[in-house]
Amino acid sequence: MFHSEADLQHSFARALWELSPDVHSRLEVPQRAGSRTEHLDLLCIGPSTRTAIEFKYFTRRWTGTAGVPAEHYALKGHAAADLARLHFVRDIARLENFCRHSDQNGLAVMLTNDPSLWTPPGTARGRTRDQEFRIHQGRELAGTLLWAEGTYKPNTCTLRAAYPLNWEPYSELAGAGGEFRYLAVPVSPLPPPTPGQSAA
Repeated sequence: MFHSEADLQHSFARALWELSPDVHSRLEVPQRAGSRTEHLDLLCIGPSTRTAIEFKYFTRRWTGTAGVPAEHYALKGHAAADLARLHFVRDIARLENFCRHSDQNGLAVMLTNDPSLWTPPGTARGRTRDQEFRIHQGRELAGTLLWAEGTYKPNTCTLRAAYPLNWEPYSELAGAGGEFRYLAVPVSPLPPPTPGQSAA
């Protein structure tokens, strides 16, 4: 259980240090992306490989006590699940831009207690603006994804690889909203250019 996304990032970095002291971790590391500077949530620097990790912690309302020693939590409800999906897919695309060398890889992580993110939409449900950005269990993300059927081009997102999605259980706490699941999507290095093709 975490109070916020920043709490999740810090706890992950601390657990990483305890498990692998030879891996250095840095939070909010700036990276050049064309003419812009973006920040990675966490950069893990190992002896031979660098792994960029992006986190999303999307919650519905839950209040209770958890952990050892026990802590009180009052999680807020985030209403915009469609934007949570959009931002998670964008994280994957950003990690693809980072993974341009054989010693660079990435991981996009979503932790949530909102079942609407992992549950497939019902067959009677009409199309929504985030239809192509759905991240439910069993979905595969690939190719060019259009927001609102392409009517809002700034949200168009293109992925160079295919990503099957598999949600895993994380924790089960008492009360409504007490079930947490996580989605972890690994991003591999960009393959080397074919003969006659210039490197990106």
